[in-house]
Amino acid sequence: MAEEEPGLKPLQEDARITSLDERLRRAKLEEAVRNGAPTGEADANYRLGNRVLAELIGGMIGGAVIGYTLDWLLGTSPWLLLTLLFLGIASAFRNIIRISNQRSK
Repeated sequence: MAEEEPGLKPLQEDARITSLDERLRRAKLEEAVRNGAPTGEADANYRLGNRVLAELIGGMIGGAVIGYTLDWLLGTSPWLLLTLLFLGIASAFRNIIRISNQRSK
């Protein structure tokens, strides 16, 4: 019985509306690119650069502080400072190489 009752039939999808939606999406994307909207890739690259910088600075400072402290305690003047400073730099470069060999997402 419900099938026989008159009523509004659902409207078919209009191709013009679909086309308009697609053009509007493309226009928004082009406008975002033209205005220089930040993308997720730039943010990931910025974080990676900060990580590399932190590895390099941390390796040098860590080696220098530990070397200086051991030199002060043992009285071996600059030798442990220099040795641990270079070991810190080598460790930092090894970590940077490991970071650069990781696959990107």
